[in-house]
Amino acid sequence: MNVTLQSAKMIGAGLATIGLTGVGAGVGIVFGALVIAYSRNPSLKNELFGYTILGFALTEAIALFALMMAFLILFT
Repeated sequence: MNVTLQSAKMIGAGLATIGLTGVGAGVGIVFGALVIAYSRNPSLKNELFGYTILGFALTEAIALFALMMAFLILFT
């Protein structure tokens, strides 16, 4: 394989994983909002937890897409 192409793949895969830093912050924000909302109104515990899990799943989906892009760049 051409050295230039291999180095470009490494750089591209590294850039594709930058999205994972945003996901880490997003997950922290989602669960931080759960703690704040629960402390304000404990009677909504089940509803708040359901929304939190939905937000967590959608945020993690972005991480999986970014990781998939990195693997596609590296191994194709």
